[in-house]
This record gives sequence, C-alpha cells and structure tokens, in this order.
Amino acid sequence: MSNTHSDDERRLADLGYKQELNRSWSGFSNFAISFSIISILAGCFTTFAQAWNFGGPFAITVGWPIIASLILIIGFCMSELASAYPTSGGIYWWAAKLGGAKAGFYTGWLNLIGLISVTASVGYGVTFYINTLLSFYSKGWAGAFGGDYIKQQFVLFLVVIALVTLINLYGHHLLAVINNVSVWWHVFGSAVVVGILLIAPKHHTDASFFVKHINNSGFGDSNYWYFILPLGFLLTQYTITGFDASAHLSEETHNAHITSAKGIWKSIFYSAIGGYILLLSFLWAATKFDMINSADPKVNPFGQGSPIAIFYSALGGDGGLFKLIILITTMGQLFCVTACLTSCSRMMFAFSRDGAVPGSKHFRKVNKAGTPTNAVIMSAILGIALTLPALYKSSAGVPTAFYAVVSVCVISLYLAFMIPIYLRWKAGDSFKPGAWTLGSKYKWMNLIAVAEIAIISIYFIMPLYPSAVPFSKGFSWTSMNYAPLVTGGALILLWIWWHLSVKKWFKGPIKNV
Repeated sequence: MSNTHSDDERRLADLGYKQELNRSWSGFSNFAISFSIISILAGCFTTFAQAWNFGGPFAITVGWPIIASLILIIGFCMSELASAYPTSGGIYWWAAKLGGAKAGFYTGWLNLIGLISVTASVGYGVTFYINTLLSFYSKGWAGAFGGDYIKQQFVLFLVVIALVTLINLYGHHLLAVINNVSVWWHVFGSAVVVGILLIAPKHHTDASFFVKHINNSGFGDSNYWYFILPLGFLLTQYTITGFDASAHLSEETHNAHITSAKGIWKSIFYSAIGGYILLLSFLWAATKFDMINSADPKVNPFGQGSPIAIFYSALGGDGGLFKLIILITTMGQLFCVTACLTSCSRMMFAFSRDGAVPGSKHFRKVNKAGTPTNAVIMSAILGIALTLPALYKSSAGVPTAFYAVVSVCVISLYLAFMIPIYLRWKAGDSFKPGAWTLGSKYKWMNLIAVAEIAIISIYFIMPLYPSAVPFSKGFSWTSMNYAPLVTGGALILLWIWWHLSVKKWFKGPIKNV
C-alpha cells in the first residue's frame, strides 16, 4: 500500500469511516466526472431553447458569463468544504458536521433528489438527439409506436437508463476510463462543432443579433427584465451543475483532500469558458431567424428555438456536417448520464451508510469490486419514476415535463449546496479548513453564493407559460412546472417524517471505525 493511499485512509478514518469503496481514481479522473456531468455537450444543447425563448441571444451573450461567474464562487465555497471533509457523503456530511443531524438530513435528501433528477433530465434530454439520428438511418422509426413521438422518446429514455445502469454495475474500472475519455470528447468535440459553425455556413449573423431580445413565453414584454430574462438563465444554471460529483467520489480518489477540491472549481471554470464559446457559435450560425423562431411544426419541426433548427438551417438536413454535430452531442450526453448515475449512486450509498434512507441496509452494500449495486439500481428506477409525466403531451406544445425535471434538478441541488455554505459562513473562524482554503475571502464569497441560490430557487418554481398559471383561464396540468410540487412536496414530507420519527433515531453520520 502506498503512503498516499495510507494517508487517504487515515483522513477517512479521522472522519469516522473505513475504506470500503475502491480508491483507484486519479485527480484527473475526479475532475473528469464533474466535467462530464456539467457536460457542455448536454446542457448547452438540451436547454438552449429555454434561453432562446426566455430572453433570446441576450440571455446567452450577457447572461452566461454573469451567472457562470456566480456559480464559480459557489464552487470555490464548496471546494473549501470538500478539502476539509473528503468523504462520499459530501454535501450532506458537511451540513451535518457544521449544523447537526437535522441540517444533514434535509441537505442529504435535497442532494439526493437533485442527483436523481439530473440523471433523469440528461437521460431524457439525449433522446431528442437519438431520435434525430434514428430518423436519418431508419425510415421505419418515424412510424414506431404508432408514430407517437412522445412514446418513442420515453422508450429511448428507458433504453439509455438501462445501458448506463449496466455500465455502472459491471464496469467499475471502466468508469474512470469513460470519464477520462469524456473530457477529451467534450474538448475536441466542442471544438469540431464550433469549427463547423464558423466555417461551413455561407452566411452568419451580425453583431447586433447577439444582444437581441426574444420573448416566446406568452407573457407580456413588460415582464421581460424581471421575469422572462431570469427564466432564460436556467440554461446556465442547469448546464453548470453536478460538480459536487468530485466530492461524492472522494473515497475513490487519491489525495482527495486536494484533488476533489480542485475537481470542483476547475470543472466549473473550464466548462464556463468552453460552453460560452460553443453557445456563441450557435448564435453566429442562426441566420434563418423566422424558421428557428417559429412554433409551427410545418415550418420548424425541431421545436421553437431548438439548436437542431439552427444546425439544420445553417448546414442542410442531409449534410454530413449536420449529422456529425448531432452524433458529437449524442455521445457527449451519453457520457454525461453515465457519470450522473455514478455520482447519484455514491450519494445514496453514503446517505444509506448513515441510515437516512428507507431500506438503508440494502443500499449501503457494495460488491466485491467496491460498487454499491443496489444504490445504482434504485437511483435508475427513481429517475424513471420522476420522468413519467413526460408520457403526457403538454398543451403548451413544448417539452414542459423535461424543463420541470430540469428545474427540480437545479433547485434541489443548489439548495443542498446552500445549506453547508451558509453553515460554514456562520461557523466563522471556528471552522477548521483543509489543505485548500479560501482564507478570509469566505466572508463575502459565502454570502454571494447563498444569495444567488436563494434568488434562482424562487424563479425556477415559477410557471413557464400562461397555461401553467394555476387558477387562470386555459390552465392545464400538463403545462405545469411541477418543480414546486416535487421539491416543495418532498420538503413537507421530510418535515413530517423528521418530527414524527427521524429526530428520535437519526443522529447524523454514523462512524464505522
């Protein structure tokens, strides 16, 4: 056993745990899983239409760097905590250490809900692109399941989740390799997409288009600055999330007290730069505005504001370059959902290890390879369950269920991040930092992080369309943003469960050393 490995096990023992998971990941692999989950080839493609329809190019050109900078501050705050407490429990463990069992309990469940929903959202989001690829090479696919596009999407979603579940169950040593490959796929794949969109189209937009305002929400333009535009920021907030994976993989990473901290902030920083360049290339190629901005499926069969509509109009639907872009993003998203399930299962394992999940004795088990198999399977099942509303067509004519799952993901994960960040600020100088520390800068960074999360959490539970406003004329349940029902309902149930039962037996992290 190497001295580094022994030091890692000693630090873990100081936190109260014995080494059960296989500590075989390098610092690069730890960075790679967060970079893969952030996945600019996933978020920038699947939620681009959200920014286009809620704010337009302005929401991207101006909004992305502002929101990305705020998220980087959040990442710095979490890096400090990851260095001090390098354990798979991650966010939950930090909150329990700083605020007690109750804080840990709520944080853990918010984190788990967020990780389940990010797995579901990426797994469902990639089906838009798989469906497009299948339509290229299989003439009969369009008629599958009676030509019902929604059922086609959901069947593909089930296939994707089954595939990544098998990889997580039987490919422990392969996972680190997949994430390492994923980094370079994202780097070079994004570069190829940018190169194609800069060189291949015959025409490009002018500079004024990059700050154009668009409001396709159905709400009045008078709401643009304080309501419409902030909803467009969901693109950035959703794309740059999941970076807590570096903390969840701490117990499988060498020198985790340093590498997991660096993995968090570096994955945010490089994704923010790469994502911005990628998105600007989308806008530069968006010359067929009337087609891209149309909600008429006869004019734009890809969806209003869809990046596929941009690629199609700029490159031609039968061109090899158009198909190459679709293939690049599809593979990137598959890498992403594989990493999402890994992170989610490690969180469920760690939370179950401390008895906070019903059936904990099953989900804390690991196989001979050090894989929490039952946690992997249950994470996949819960992701499928959360996405079931996608089987119902929205009256708004948009994939409302997908954006609802995205909102659940963002709200739950960032609220889970907010709790330990606030508690660290409250602890002040009594907090004992690890090797990677913010020094005195935590005083203002923590407060900015908490404020940003509180504001976006309010916005992302708002109705996305007039037909989703409760008690209004034309209200439809299928158009509803069910993020407040899932997240808010979960918090109410957790509050009831805590007071009726949990507080009597749950004492926070349970040491097994």
